[in-house]
Amino acid sequence: MPSYEQLSELIDPEGTVLLTVECQQGVVGPESALPELARAARTSGALANVARLVAAAHESGVQVIHAIAERRPDGRGANRNARLFRAAERLPVQQLSGTTAVRVAPPIEVSEEDFVVRRLHGLSPIQGTEVDALLRNLGCRTLVVTGVSANVAVPNAVFDAVNRGYHALVVTDAIAGVPSDYTPAMIRHTLALVATLATTDEVLACLGRPRRPGRA
Repeated sequence: MPSYEQLSELIDPEGTVLLTVECQQGVVGPESALPELARAARTSGALANVARLVAAAHESGVQVIHAIAERRPDGRGANRNARLFRAAERLPVQQLSGTTAVRVAPPIEVSEEDFVVRRLHGLSPIQGTEVDALLRNLGCRTLVVTGVSANVAVPNAVFDAVNRGYHALVVTDAIAGVPSDYTPAMIRHTLALVATLATTDEVLACLGRPRRPGRA
């Protein structure tokens, strides 16, 4: 883990964006299409930690982007080229545009300054979405990644961020996957090779610093 000084330098509010990945009611909420994943996100404390980080980002002036996965009721434009997509079509809860399932899940609070970026295709919160352009226009240097799942969308976000020249920071206790023992293995053997790792409390300690003069 980085030292406080190293982490503080990395999490400069003016160059940092907090990304929440698929923290939506149809994924991590009580009526989830993926109850095992929802249970892991809640029982591990990951969802609560995402909410804590979002609240701190709002207080410190760090930009927040919520990445949401959804599909049209007619399925047009959605992928069908992997088992995951075909299985999702048969789930009892669908991530349909405009429904409760694609709203950001409590206890995470969305402010007027947040961006909510919705995608209709693919596996990545960044590739093929508005996120990269938003990050560049915001002057982002460090992308703090949180959410689900550690199996698919989170590593996609980390790899895409690194490939585009951003410094990825993974909050290790604010991501979740299934089975529960897979997440630490993914962190140790894959994400640690390409991203900085920190806990929620370590990030919060840095976000708790006073804002720089002139920061809105």
